[in-house]
Amino acid sequence: MKRIYLFLFIAIITISCSNTFSETDLAKLNGYWEIEEVVLPDGTKKEYKINPTIDYFELKGREGKRTKVMPQFDGTYRTNELSESFIIEDKEDKTFIKYTTDNAKWEEELIELTNEELTVKNEQGIEYHYIKPEPFSIK
Repeated sequence: MKRIYLFLFIAIITISCSNTFSETDLAKLNGYWEIEEVVLPDGTKKEYKINPTIDYFELKGREGKRTKVMPQFDGTYRTNELSESFIIEDKEDKTFIKYTTDNAKWEEELIELTNEELTVKNEQGIEYHYIKPEPFSIK
C-alpha cells in the first residue's frame, strides 16, 4: 500500500513541475503585449508606466514573429517593419520561445501565459512581465 502512495506522490510532483503549454494556451500569445515590469535575478523590480513601444506577436502553429510597434494618438500602431522570427520549443518540461534574427539567436522561457498576462525569462534570468495594453485614442 505504501508503494501506491509513493507512486502517486511522485506522479503528482512530476506533473506539477511541468511548465509546458498546450496549443490552446499558446494561441493566447497572439496580439499586442506591453511590458509592465522587469524583475532582475536579484529580485530588483523596475516598473514601466509608459511604453513608447509594444510587442506584437503573431503565432501560427509553433512558428511566429514579434514586431515592435508604436502606439499612435489615433489608436493605430506604427511599425518600422522589422521583426524577429521565433519558434516555440518544449524541452526539459519547459516551453521556450527561440528567436532568430540576422545578427543574433536567443531564447526566453515561457513562465506564464493567460489572456491578460505574459511572463518570460531570458538566459540571464531577467523576467519580463507583460500585460495587454489598454486601447486609447485622442481625437
